[in-house]
Amino acid sequence: MDFSAPLVLENVRVRLRPLELADFEALQAPAANPEIWRYTLAPAFSAPDLRAYIDAALAGRAQGQRYPFAVIDRATGHLAGSTSYYNVSPDEQRLSIGYTWLGTDFQRTGLNRACKHLLLGHAFGPLGCERVELETDARNAKSREAMRRMGATEEGTLRSHRNTQGGVRRDTVILSILRPEWPALRQTVFQPFASDGRG
Repeated sequence: MDFSAPLVLENVRVRLRPLELADFEALQAPAANPEIWRYTLAPAFSAPDLRAYIDAALAGRAQGQRYPFAVIDRATGHLAGSTSYYNVSPDEQRLSIGYTWLGTDFQRTGLNRACKHLLLGHAFGPLGCERVELETDARNAKSREAMRRMGATEEGTLRSHRNTQGGVRRDTVILSILRPEWPALRQTVFQPFASDGRG
């Protein structure tokens, strides 16, 4: 799983390219709604917090722990948010997809599903993964349901798993998709993107 070269993924709906520090200005508007960050580990709706979020994402990439993308809505050409590969384990042929957030205007538009199509397709294709994991705060029912609709299997809850906002230790729900499950999901759940030959 080599992330040394810039990775750009694209389908008919969305373009994912490496997140850059220069994206800070364009991301301020989509990041500005505090509700987006309610269940994230740290909020980033203020300019200083967004800058810290981007700095941490880029530091994670430099350390080989995370590969953050800028999410570009192809319908408008606007930056819509960010998403990442993380917990990359080449020996175990698995990784996680997360740190995903989209501005309010881009939610419920199919953009998140288009992102996941690209990330899953690349994970199970060129990266050779056998397993892709997703996780969410146990209180985030909306996120859990969205992951289930994408075909992920809920495996369980890790109690008092991570520190999150306000000094709270959250329970984390773990979901996964396995390589043998991907072909059917690609042709059903992700069918609108499956025929463009790029994911």
